Amino acid sequence: MKKIEAIIKPFKLDEVREALSEVGVTGLTVTEVKGFGRQKGHTELYRGAEYVVDFLPKIKIEIVITSDLVERTIETIIKSARTGKIGDGKIFVLPVEQVVRIRTGETDEAAV
Repeated sequence: MKKIEAIIKPFKLDEVREALSEVGVTGLTVTEVKGFGRQKGHTELYRGAEYVVDFLPKIKIEIVITSDLVERTIETIIKSARTGKIGDGKIFVLPVEQVVRIRTGETDEAAV
C-alpha cells in the first residue's frame, strides 16, 4: 500500500476530486495548507501599500491506496491539477506499513 500526498492549487480541488472518483479512488483527506517553492510568494497591493505574501494558499490531498492504483492515481492528479504555470504543486508517494479501520478492526487492504 502507498500514501499519495499531493499539493495543488485550491481552485483545482473539485476537478481533481471528480477525476479521482472516476478512476476508483474511494476516499481522500483534504487539508488547507500554506507554503512556497520556486514560486517564492508574490507581492500584493493593499490600500496603496505593497506587501509580500511569502506563503501561498494550497490544498494538500492525502490518499492511501493499493499499490496497483498508484500510477493511475498519479496520472489522474497530474492531468486534472495541471495549469502549466509555476506553482501547480507536487506529488509525494510514501510506503504505508499498516492501516487499521477503527470501527471494525479491519487491517491493511481490507481497511482501505
